This record gives sequence, structure tokens and C-alpha cells, in this order.
Amino acid sequence: MPAKSKAQQKAAGAALAAKRGEKKKSELKGASKSMVKSMSERELHDMASTSRKGKPEHASKS
Repeated sequence: MPAKSKAQQKAAGAALAAKRGEKKKSELKGASKSMVKSMSERELHDMASTSRKGKPEHASKS
């Protein structure tokens, strides 16, 4: 599933790094902390590899 905003894409990238052991899980904050627990490495990769071009900084809550 592709990211809907730049913030979501960045959080997925941080969670993916933690899942792979490149970053400590204790360093994660907010959405990335829950993403690492609830999503597979493949799902995180798909979300993190989404292009940022044309994406809003934050997704609308509608």
C-alpha cells in the first residue's frame, strides 16, 4: 500500500530501518513505533519506497 503523505513515507522508512536492525527500536517515535510492530518488512518497504513527488506533507483526516 503506497504512502498517502510525506510524513507517512518517512515514518515507514524509519520503521523499516528498525525492523532490519539498522536503527534501535527505542529511538522510534509516534507512528513509526506502531508501524514496526503491526506491519511486515514487505509492507514497510512498499510504503517507504513510495515517491514523495506530489504528496502533501501530512494527509488530510477526511
